[in-house]
Amino acid sequence: MILLGAIVNALGVFAGGIIGIFMKKGLPKRFGDSIMYALGLFTFGLGIVFFIQSQEIIVLILSLVLGTLIGELIDIEKRLENLGNSLQSKFKGAKGRFSEGFVTASLLFCVGSMAIMGSLQSGLTGNHQVLFAKTVMDTVSAVIFSAAMGFGVALAAVPVLLYQGSLVLAASAVAPYLGDVVVKEMTAVGGVLLIGLALAILDIKKVRVGNMIPGIFLPIIIMMFIK
Repeated sequence: MILLGAIVNALGVFAGGIIGIFMKKGLPKRFGDSIMYALGLFTFGLGIVFFIQSQEIIVLILSLVLGTLIGELIDIEKRLENLGNSLQSKFKGAKGRFSEGFVTASLLFCVGSMAIMGSLQSGLTGNHQVLFAKTVMDTVSAVIFSAAMGFGVALAAVPVLLYQGSLVLAASAVAPYLGDVVVKEMTAVGGVLLIGLALAILDIKKVRVGNMIPGIFLPIIIMMFIK
């Protein structure tokens, strides 16, 4: 089943989010705050690891600038927030940081080399090992984020499935353009987005990371004109 890895990953996020809700009842606020800051620092470090993989800095800059322009025109972040608010209104008792949890978790679980490489591996070879490994990491993160932010984190399973499932299904079509260098630049762009996300988690600066998402895919096009 070609979508098995993506489906398992989404189920892991949902399960982790549900478990985190029950943990929240017995978790003192200061513990939750400290855990969130720890995750913020982890996200920042992970972003740097991804960022330094870039081998074509011009591709990285162009992807970020053009991608942000596209994202601002579409206003992806606002649409994600509206989706989170819409989902919140459909679930009685959902309150507090629902939308923030939904947007934060959606970005965190969709950005990164494992999401890209795992989806491509599943689509091209039917091997789901990378997505299975990612599932373990995402499930643990979902538990912790959900304990601090609530049910919105669990519902991030929806964009995770849509994003990775789309990559899996499109893998065979775009495979000729996805060499190692292209994937590294896609990963580097994702790293910058993770750093921006970390700044928000750490309450340093609210960055409209959602509107930068198109930049992740632009290296595919830009590298066609450079190489």
